[in-house]
Amino acid sequence: MLYWLALAGAIVLEIAGTVSMKLSHGFTRTLPSVLLFVLYGLSFGLMTIAVKKIDMSVSYAIWSGVGTATIALIGVLAFSESLTAVQVVSIALIIAGVVGLRAGAQ
Repeated sequence: MLYWLALAGAIVLEIAGTVSMKLSHGFTRTLPSVLLFVLYGLSFGLMTIAVKKIDMSVSYAIWSGVGTATIALIGVLAFSESLTAVQVVSIALIIAGVVGLRAGAQ
């Protein structure tokens, strides 16, 4: 259970780091620029814990897939980015792939 919590924390920190990347405006804003590195560093630290017991292929797929889907939604909701039908289907395929990798690891 600890390893799954570490993975969940790594996902949250990766998402926060990616939002900080957007807010840094190309490293022209100090706080988001610093947070970007801190949050990604902490995310990688938690991923290191997670891969002790969760297969790396599964943990990385979940980390990147959930992060990608969540960031796409944050982009639309918080930053007024567009979302086309093709993008929605693509996000659904990412999620389906993550579910498939997790199911296949049983």
